[in-house]
Amino acid sequence: MVRATDATDPEAPLKVQLTRGIARERILGRKQADAGAVPPTIDPLARPLRIEVAGQTDVGRKRSHNEDNFAILAEYGLYVVADGMGGHASGEIASKMAVDTLQEFFAATANDPERTWPYKMDRSKGYEENRLITGIKLCNLRIFEQAQKNAKQRGMGTTLVALFAVEDGVYVAHVGDSRVYRIRDGAIELLTEDHSLLNDYKKMKRLTEEEIANFPHKNVIVRALGMKDTVKVDTRFEAPRAGDMMLLCSDGLSGPVNEQRMLDVALSAPDLPSATNKLIEIANENGGPDNITCVLARWIE
Repeated sequence: MVRATDATDPEAPLKVQLTRGIARERILGRKQADAGAVPPTIDPLARPLRIEVAGQTDVGRKRSHNEDNFAILAEYGLYVVADGMGGHASGEIASKMAVDTLQEFFAATANDPERTWPYKMDRSKGYEENRLITGIKLCNLRIFEQAQKNAKQRGMGTTLVALFAVEDGVYVAHVGDSRVYRIRDGAIELLTEDHSLLNDYKKMKRLTEEEIANFPHKNVIVRALGMKDTVKVDTRFEAPRAGDMMLLCSDGLSGPVNEQRMLDVALSAPDLPSATNKLIEIANENGGPDNITCVLARWIE
């Protein structure tokens, strides 16, 4: 976890996607209610929180086209970043398919909870978490099937991170090495774990900072949408507080920009569009080796 410094980085806002929505602070008894045991008890002190969100993407300094995609779907409380991979612009196709499929699934299930899903529910999880996981699994299957039909798209895939705001908090889901950070009380914390070869090596061996810097296969992903016909989706539940921020980003941001710099920018920027603009600017100043995408959400009273 990294804590704040006194650095300030004011920057004029650039054109981005910005939206506001409504969230609610945590309701007691969520897990029991999801399991069908006990109806939730509403905390009498809970107050509605608003969510404001801004997102931006940039091609970077080294790539000729942008294979990243993002979506701010305020009507569903859904916020997504996807980082595509594959030749012949296939990465761009895969990341767009992921965003579009997830939006389509949430639209189809928004007012029809009895709708038949393409996958069985995990009975250990609640309805909304299952809904998010199922949508992402459907993205994976469609990308995989499309790649099998077209030889030029064979091997295409995409990472994906998503926030899904529900009545009592937010679900975080991810596949690949795109990331979600939480900023709270002047500190930044990584909420996701990279599905990468480098991270696997870090867990198996105690690598030094020099060994990490010189690791020859930093870009190798061990889990992504489209690699196989099925995929495991990692999820966690968070209960945001007023003032919390969550940053979703592709590795085009988390690679060139360290956590301390992310934190300083998020805390010092006058608004969310200014923050996303500044983060992308810093990534480009540090070489911009990849496409850069970030979505920044803040919970306010």
